[in-house]
Amino acid sequence: MPGLTIGDTIPNLEAQTTHGNIILHDYIGDGWAIIFSHPGDFTPVCTTELGKIAAYAQEFDKRGVKLVGLSCDDLNSHKEWIKDIEAYTPGAKVRYPIIADPNRELMKQLNMVDPEEKDSSGNQVPSRALHIVGPDKKVKLSFLYPATTGRNMDEVLRVVDSLQKASKHKVATPVNWKPGEPVVVSPTVSTEQANTMFPGGINTVHLPSNKDYLRFTKV
Repeated sequence: MPGLTIGDTIPNLEAQTTHGNIILHDYIGDGWAIIFSHPGDFTPVCTTELGKIAAYAQEFDKRGVKLVGLSCDDLNSHKEWIKDIEAYTPGAKVRYPIIADPNRELMKQLNMVDPEEKDSSGNQVPSRALHIVGPDKKVKLSFLYPATTGRNMDEVLRVVDSLQKASKHKVATPVNWKPGEPVVVSPTVSTEQANTMFPGGINTVHLPSNKDYLRFTKV
């Protein structure tokens, strides 16, 4: 879909939420944020997802990540729906705000419009989208799932860890990386620089090309 994507600044929207009005950039502040949308209130997959996000809230808090949801229903609907969400996921409290977007304008600005799904009146609905936003208010990563597929919150948490590690060090995370595992040194870092930057040592993988670009370290 055209519109907001990785590297773009998230729009500084003013929105009504279940926690009162927010201005998005002020809400994000100097930390990270995850903005996630759902096709509608009182829908099965969304109910499971919002409950799981609530259950993971403490993990996101540890990483300085604020959460905010969005659905095209109104505030009263959101507040009633939260009762179902919390009942389905016992012990999980929805402490993050959910944006109300009954006019379906904010979802367009956030590039969260489902290209195919419609509600019973034939109106467009939000996609199952998720933006991870950095302290600079830029989109660092986006997921876009169809309405039929629920997201994996372990993967969302994993990519937050990857993004935050890459933002602090000149590294990237390899395939299937998990926290605690080695990372790869950025190609922009010379071996001499790497030896200084990463006192824990570097493991260079010898490849048929004889190019020393695949270098692992721990940070």
